[in-house]
Amino acid sequence: MSSIYSVTQVNTYIKNMFTQDFFLNKIYVKGEVSNCKYHTSGHIYFSLKDESGTIACVMFAGSRKGLAFSMKNGDKVIVGGSVSVYERDGKYQLYAKEITLEGAGLLYERYLALKKELEEMGMFAQEYKQPIPRFIKTLGVVTAPTGAAVQDIRNISYRRNPFLQIILYPALVQGEGAKESIVRGIEKLDALGVDVIIVGRGGGSIEDLWAFNEEEVARAIFNCSTPIISAVGHETDTTIADYAADLRAPTPSAAAELAVDDMRGLMDLMYEYSRRLTRGMENRVLLEKGRLEQYRTKLSFLSPASQIREKRQRLIDLEDKMRESMKRNILDSRQELNIYIERMKGLSPLNKLNQGFSYVEDDNHHAVTSVTQVEPGEHLTIQVTDGMIHTSVEKTETADRGVGINGR
Repeated sequence: MSSIYSVTQVNTYIKNMFTQDFFLNKIYVKGEVSNCKYHTSGHIYFSLKDESGTIACVMFAGSRKGLAFSMKNGDKVIVGGSVSVYERDGKYQLYAKEITLEGAGLLYERYLALKKELEEMGMFAQEYKQPIPRFIKTLGVVTAPTGAAVQDIRNISYRRNPFLQIILYPALVQGEGAKESIVRGIEKLDALGVDVIIVGRGGGSIEDLWAFNEEEVARAIFNCSTPIISAVGHETDTTIADYAADLRAPTPSAAAELAVDDMRGLMDLMYEYSRRLTRGMENRVLLEKGRLEQYRTKLSFLSPASQIREKRQRLIDLEDKMRESMKRNILDSRQELNIYIERMKGLSPLNKLNQGFSYVEDDNHHAVTSVTQVEPGEHLTIQVTDGMIHTSVEKTETADRGVGINGR
């Protein structure tokens, strides 16, 4: 044997051959979907088959944006992607990047090409988007005059704001002449000066919605000075008009809700605000009245007249206290004087005289209390209760227990 290779080497070599093949790197394959499985990881595994063959396919979760519908077994589709080898199993499969229903493939390619061109020109840039004004008075609508779309817009708009004026431009939204009709409608309503324009229609296939994928319609929307809300198809449908519009709504009903404010809810809200404001003002008035009453009381207390009255009353109170204090002091002094009087009465000579005692003094009016103070023949005066007795000393005697005085 000249050379021996492992299974992995062979599979890798085959994969490199597929990778280097330009034809297999970008290929579109049509067929019927079978064995379709949506994995929990987000990947989609399925097979494409025709009358005589089958090819395994996978669309990874990162490429799911290339699938604009819910794919199921039996769908006739065109799958765009690359063919390569899964080395572990040695199987080749189609790695899908985009999937469209058969019949819409060419249109979808045109759609992607125009979308890329207009995006590079900046027509979808966010800085060019106009804000949708609130509390609009006039609403312009470019759509078919019959059908569910216009009825949904009318019903929801009038329910949210009964005073709204709706101006309908009856446009063709499908078939020959549709794009020109839509462009004229946008230009007419823009010239009338409406507040907001809704451009849209109900859902359908890519062929039905193709008028909204035309470059003329996208440019009319971009050049319009009035804010435009696109409402084309159902939530899963996205057209060039959606990218060019100032705001995209998933459905015509949603477009009406985005364009028209709920006046009933607004009136209820205004009533609630008014009630809160009234209650707040009443509470504030009551609070300020209380404060004013406090200031009035404080001012009346601090006024000169009030101060004079207070000082006068305080003076009267002090005067009463002084009188009471003086009365107490006089009473206390009188009581003390009576005590002193009683004490003095006990020491008074007259009181002693009334008790039978006498008072003796010499000629010099000195009290004689001892026999040593007098000499025989000396004159003495003796005071008794009812008068005085004049006498002279005849003699003196000294006694152990007292002193005796004899006189005439």
